[in-house]
Amino acid sequence: MDPEGSGRANDAETSVEAVFREECGRLLAALVSRFGDLDLAEEAASEAIESALRHWPVDGVPSKPGAWLLTTARRRAVDRLRRDRVLAARIAVMQLEADRADPAPPADADGELPDERLQLFFTCAHPALPPEDRTALTLRCLAGLTTPEVARAFLVPTATMAKRITRAKARIQANRIPFRVPGADELSQRLPGVLQVLYSIFTEGYAASAGPQLQRLDVAEEAIRLTRVLHRLLPDEREVSGLLALLLLVHARRGARTGPGGELVLLDAQDRGAWDGPMIEEGSALVLVSLTGGPPGPYGVQAAIAALHDEAVDVVSTDWPQIVALYDVLLRRVPSSVVALNRAVAIAMRDGPEAGLALLDDLADEPHLRSHHPYAAARAELLIRLGRRAEAADEYRRALDLAGTEPEREYLRGRLAETTEQS
Repeated sequence: MDPEGSGRANDAETSVEAVFREECGRLLAALVSRFGDLDLAEEAASEAIESALRHWPVDGVPSKPGAWLLTTARRRAVDRLRRDRVLAARIAVMQLEADRADPAPPADADGELPDERLQLFFTCAHPALPPEDRTALTLRCLAGLTTPEVARAFLVPTATMAKRITRAKARIQANRIPFRVPGADELSQRLPGVLQVLYSIFTEGYAASAGPQLQRLDVAEEAIRLTRVLHRLLPDEREVSGLLALLLLVHARRGARTGPGGELVLLDAQDRGAWDGPMIEEGSALVLVSLTGGPPGPYGVQAAIAALHDEAVDVVSTDWPQIVALYDVLLRRVPSSVVALNRAVAIAMRDGPEAGLALLDDLADEPHLRSHHPYAAARAELLIRLGRRAEAADEYRRALDLAGTEPEREYLRGRLAETTEQS
C-alpha cells in the first residue's frame, strides 16, 4: 500500500469537493445557459466531477479547475445529445425560442468559467414555482447540496425532497421558464422573491423548525454564502445589502445563543463578549448602504433593528425607542402579525409590561400567532412581570405544546416549573 499515493488521492478528492462546492452554481448556470435544460446540465456537471475524481489524483489539480470542469461537462452534454435525438431536438427548439427573445452573449473565448448564477437565482425563485420548490431548487442548484442534504436541511424524507425537486424541474420545462435576468422594468417585482428564498433558508438554520438542536449552523452559513454571491452579482441593489446585513448581524450572536449543552440562552442572558465582532462590523457597514439613497426596504429596516441590538452593551441600555420607531416603519411596509408581535415586545421594553400585553391581546385572533409559540411565550413573560403567574403558566403550557425544537421545549419546561413553584 502506498500511503503517499493515498494521501495525494485524498488531497485531490478534497480539492474536487472544495472546487465543486464553490463553483457548482457557476458550472450549472453556465451549462443551463448553453443547453437550456436543467436535468442535462446536472447530469453533465455530475459526470465532470466524477471525471475530476479520476484524473486529478493522477494529473494534479489544474490551474483553472472551474474551466476544466466546464469543458469536460460540455463534452459530456454534447455526447448525451448525440445519443438522444429527441432531447437534442427539444433543446434546439428551446434555444431557438430563447435566442429570439433574448440573444445570448458570445461564449467566453479563453475558456474561463463564466458567472451566470444571477440567471439561475431568478430561475430557481420564479413565481410560477411553489415557495417550497424555490427553496429546494436554490439549495440543490446554487449551493450544490445533494438531494439528501437538501432533505436534511428541511427535515423531510429524501424521497419527498426528490419528488419536490423533480416537480420543480418539470414546472420549469412545462412553463418554459426562461433562464435570464429580469429586465429593469420587472427586477423590482422579481428580486423580493429571490431574497425571500435566501431568508427562508437562513431562518431554518437560525431557528430550526424541529429537531434536537436550536441552530443548524451549516444551513445558516450556506444562506449567508449564497447571499454574498447575490450581493457580488447585484452590488447596487440596496435590499440585497440589507438582507446580507441582517443575516450577518443575527448570525453574529450564534455562539452565545446556546449554552454548553445546547440549551437555549435568551438575548438578555447572552454573553455579548462571545458575539462575532468582525461580523457585526461588516453587517453594520452594510446597514448604512441599505438605508442610503431612498426609502428603506424591509430587510434594511430589520437589519437596522438587529444593529441596535448588537451595538447595545445590555438589554436595559438598548435603544428601545428607536427600535419601536423602526418597527413602526416595518409594519407600514410589510404588515404582518409577526412584525406586530415583535413591535409589542419592544413597546413592553420601552413603556412597561402592561402596554406590551395590551398590544399582544389585540393580536390574539391572528391565525398565524395561534400556532406560533413565541407569541404564547411572550405573553407568559409579560404576565409574570405583572404578577399574574397562574395565567403565565397556562401560556407556558401552550408554548410548550407548540415549540418545535428540544432546546426550546426544555427552556419552556424550566420556566413553567419556576412559575408553578412560585404561584
